[in-house]
Amino acid sequence: ADNLGCDFIATGHYAKVREENGRYVISRGHDPKKDQSYALWGVAQKHLARTIFPLGNYPKTEIRQIAEDHGLLNVANKPDSYEICFVPDDDYRRFLRDRVDGLEERVSGGKFVDQEGNIVGEHEGYPFYTIGQRRGLDLAMGTPVYVTNIDPVTNTITIGEKKDLVSSTLIAGELNLIKYDKIPEDNMEITGAIRYNDEGAIGEVTQLSEDQMKVHFPAGREAITPGQAIVCYEGDDVLAGGWIKKVSVGMDDLIPA
Repeated sequence: ADNLGCDFIATGHYAKVREENGRYVISRGHDPKKDQSYALWGVAQKHLARTIFPLGNYPKTEIRQIAEDHGLLNVANKPDSYEICFVPDDDYRRFLRDRVDGLEERVSGGKFVDQEGNIVGEHEGYPFYTIGQRRGLDLAMGTPVYVTNIDPVTNTITIGEKKDLVSSTLIAGELNLIKYDKIPEDNMEITGAIRYNDEGAIGEVTQLSEDQMKVHFPAGREAITPGQAIVCYEGDDVLAGGWIKKVSVGMDDLIPA
């Protein structure tokens, strides 16, 4: 904005921002199917103060109609995207291969292991898999199996049953506080979203330090994934967000070292 001589920047995110008690608070957009507040948890207060989300109070259908009324047919008729905008065909493997020279040669030949650590097969390389993945594993186990853990250091992928995906507790780092300058209380009830388009689940959050928080889901969550973001909501307001660093094993509240 400064480089352009502007006071504010407007973006096309489906979210809202308001000033409250000296802070700039992000909240969910009017259209729940298009809400993008999850993706904005990392925006600093000084930047939110100069950001406008003009689409936040409209449903997507009305935005399309406004675009059509103004002759912007390429916008009005643009297909909806439910994945990352810069991977238009949703082929993440191809996207990585095209942009990282020699990636396949460097990571191929990794091992699949079961919950006891027994080798059950080989895979194409850890970057091509994600926690919770079932399809494309090319394993004949006699029962459906899922990726339950990825170790990039050893290029090892652990597989297990669906029940093995459930965890109760996570530690998040690089904490960014949105609604308050600190989380008001320990074990504060929140709705926690652990991935984009996640409706969220009831949990409890405790701030551990300026940079970390712990989130506990009493009913457990499937496929909590280190490296993805956890966003905590108080009602429709973004309370805080951070990058998932550690996840408990199963429903045990203990976090591995």
